[in-house]
Amino acid sequence: MKGRIAFFEGSRKFGIVEHDLPEPEEGALLVKVLCTNICGSDVKNWKGASSVGVGERPTCQGHEFVGEIYRLGKGVERDSMGNPVKAGDRIVAPYYITCGECGPCKAGRADLCENAYIHLGSAPDQWPYFGGTFATHYYVYPNQKFYKVPDDVPNELAVGANCAFSQVYYGLERAGLKAGETLLIQGAGGLGLYAAAIAREKGATVIVADGVGERLELAKRFGADHTVNISEVDQLADREALIKELTGGRGVDVAMEVTGFAGAFEEGIHHLAVMGRYIVIGINSTAVGAEIHPGYITRKALTVCGVVRYLPEYLYKSLQFLEKYQDKYPFKEFSERTFALEELGEALQLSADRKITRAIIKP
Repeated sequence: MKGRIAFFEGSRKFGIVEHDLPEPEEGALLVKVLCTNICGSDVKNWKGASSVGVGERPTCQGHEFVGEIYRLGKGVERDSMGNPVKAGDRIVAPYYITCGECGPCKAGRADLCENAYIHLGSAPDQWPYFGGTFATHYYVYPNQKFYKVPDDVPNELAVGANCAFSQVYYGLERAGLKAGETLLIQGAGGLGLYAAAIAREKGATVIVADGVGERLELAKRFGADHTVNISEVDQLADREALIKELTGGRGVDVAMEVTGFAGAFEEGIHHLAVMGRYIVIGINSTAVGAEIHPGYITRKALTVCGVVRYLPEYLYKSLQFLEKYQDKYPFKEFSERTFALEELGEALQLSADRKITRAIIKP
């Protein structure tokens, strides 16, 4: 039996090839992709602005997915939390491996595994071929964690757990957000909305800043106590005054950047209170820069926390959160569209233009 793979091959180009389905090696499994999301990093890779060789050679892409176990390798009987699994069960998996042997892994920071990306961006003609989730099937390697999806969590909800939901969940806990603290979220896209719901359940006061009124209205339904429309309050000094007014003159205890715009960093350090913590997630390209005033970091004794991935178990924690609160927050009301694999280019363009919050590909 054959499967299909969509691969990237240069700036805004993609193609589709067929391959025989591989037999998984010991400890691995082959998954039938039920649906997969387009992540912001996928858009960057499609444009050619990536570090995984896009443009230099064809690469398999896509990583936010829900799949159905198709073939189990020898010895695979349980998921990474010890739950028994069989062919036909739905699973999700982090898009990276954790080797368990490098310095970060041994220090308990598997999110920073030095070998995390050894399979990411593999070529479509390289065995086991199905190295990305923009495909009919996906190969989960022996050193790659995976988790069974709860029966009552629908595919369209579970697909966002990896990586968007898990990353903001991990970021908030890395920064130690506590009940009674105030959180500023810069950006009301998918990550910002997820973060608002998580922070609300932690008992924090949530402020969301964005330039699109419709997004800010949705943010309120996801738990935001206050919103700041940066298109209307268009001067930094005015936004700084407004944030201080909302926080009794202190500034926020924690800020989270999920905009992807480098200039947001400078603004974030303005809004933080003394001893504030700053979670930076969206700005993950080293090719962009912004003017900053580092004296704010020094004089306020700020802690800056960069979050590039997440500990694998946060994917499981995210599924539990979604199972518990799926009816409390409007997760199912994102501005989304479903596309066939052949329509991947259209889906990527609409995502790049921010015309939809979520694009779901169903091979």
